[in-house]
Amino acid sequence: MLEVSVTPDALSFGEGFSLSFQRTLRIPDDGRTYPLPPGLGTFPICPVHDYEQRVPGSWLEQGGVFIPMYQREALWIFLQPRYWKPNAVKVGVGKVNAVSGKPWDEKLRPDEEDYLVCPPQPWLDGINAGEGYIRQFVAMPLGLGYTVEAQVTGEERFGGIQILVYEPKPGRFPDQPPQAKELFRESVALMEEGLELAMPGGMEMGIAAGGMMKQKIYPDPHGIDTWDQDNYGQVYVHIVNSMMYREITGQEPPPTPISARTYTQYGFPWFDLYDDKMADIAAPEQLKQVKSVKQMDAEKELPPQQDDQPVEIQDETIVTYPMDSDQAENGD
Repeated sequence: MLEVSVTPDALSFGEGFSLSFQRTLRIPDDGRTYPLPPGLGTFPICPVHDYEQRVPGSWLEQGGVFIPMYQREALWIFLQPRYWKPNAVKVGVGKVNAVSGKPWDEKLRPDEEDYLVCPPQPWLDGINAGEGYIRQFVAMPLGLGYTVEAQVTGEERFGGIQILVYEPKPGRFPDQPPQAKELFRESVALMEEGLELAMPGGMEMGIAAGGMMKQKIYPDPHGIDTWDQDNYGQVYVHIVNSMMYREITGQEPPPTPISARTYTQYGFPWFDLYDDKMADIAAPEQLKQVKSVKQMDAEKELPPQQDDQPVEIQDETIVTYPMDSDQAENGD
């Protein structure tokens, strides 16, 4: 089994794969589609076992780690694999598969296309919306019915994010890099000041659906027989609001990011990936039917809770990166 190790800003699986949770702008939920927002630094990652006397008892059974997020704050997952030896990765939100919409389990299911392969997948910003788009990962408190888990399963028992990382079978890829090669792994770290958006009271959080973003989820270019399904690492990522984070750790969470509108007004860059040659996994009906945070607000007859006015992004502020040419042509 792959050993999972924790640093203050990353999770590592075995010797060759790591990921981080990136703070970012919450894009407007206005019916438009937006390019990729920036990374604004990493969320701090805290091992549950370091705070055994302060965390909820249920966490001790699940183990894992926790991160702080404000209500309606967004994140994206930055995937950092070896270019010469890929990994298969499953991502769940409240134990609902973020790619297939199916219940969470520990098997790769090629008929359901329920996993990522890294590379070529460089990141994941939200749940699969199909046709080259995702709906942004946005944190909401459990118990209000906003989360993907609540809408797909009818209950909110788990919350958080679940990660599984599988190694390829021995001999399928080199154990050492065959040659020096630079891959696209861009993550922009910006300094920012934010507004406090936390709700009163310490709360566990789950993942809800935000605005639409241009992003493909690539199908497996190698085939299911590539992956050693008995050799994987897994971790449960609990999400807490700012007050609960303070109660557990005694530390202050990071400030919230600036708004997408303010960011754009200053002319900071957005991002795009030139990947026209890459295919995209279709969105399942379970995820197509998930309502966004804004739609849930309207359903509950709440006044506007967030700024979702359209943001006009000038073409010259969008930085486009090509997929590595070999990846694009060969699908690996």
